[in-house]
Amino acid sequence: MAAESNSSPIDPSKIAYVYMQVADHIAARIASGDLRPGARLPGERDLGTEYGVAYLTARRAIRELRERGLVVTLPAKGTFVAYPPEPEADPAPEQ
Repeated sequence: MAAESNSSPIDPSKIAYVYMQVADHIAARIASGDLRPGARLPGERDLGTEYGVAYLTARRAIRELRERGLVVTLPAKGTFVAYPPEPEADPAPEQ
């Protein structure tokens, strides 16, 4: 997930929270398949460095992604892209 220098997709001059821009960018990468289910995200400090934001901003972005159900955080293990929920089987029609 390394970004090239000076190519951060985050624009602090936009009328949007920076953490939301980070979360939206990661969500777009998940939707495009760039980040696959089960993939481990970098730590908060590394994400902050990658996006050019404070680590607490990266932490808030990860929390937003958890609230959206896109990632799962396991204490002492890391944050991983969530697997999509299994579709529920239709119950047998009643007769």
